[in-house]
Amino acid sequence: MSDVETVRSTEWLAGADLRPTRQRMTLAKLLVGDGQNRHVTAESLFEAATKRDEKVSLATVYNTLRAFCDAGLMREITVDGSKSYFDTNMSDHPHFYWEDTATLTDAPAEELEFSKVPDAPSGAEIASVDVVIRLRRT
Repeated sequence: MSDVETVRSTEWLAGADLRPTRQRMTLAKLLVGDGQNRHVTAESLFEAATKRDEKVSLATVYNTLRAFCDAGLMREITVDGSKSYFDTNMSDHPHFYWEDTATLTDAPAEELEFSKVPDAPSGAEIASVDVVIRLRRT
């Protein structure tokens, strides 16, 4: 991996005060090393690491993704109540879920309009609103 990927990954982790362990650096480089945002599953990230001959277990990938989410570096988007995708783009934006390929992509936030969302129940506040638009190819 290039020096640029290492710098980006190190800065990404440092921004959340996460220690740059070998496993975190390996996965951070795959996630943000090229400066692009990603939507990954734990399985797809594990596969990408394996293709680069990186030594990480699937359990480590799951645990690291959870640590990245807990640190505010990524967010988890759940589809169908069971399939988790992890997004490096932390801005508020909707997603397209492509049913035929089971992939998640960003949808244009500027085209989404809400006129009202329900009030939160007493004793609660709205933390976020996730919008996933399911697509089927015609």
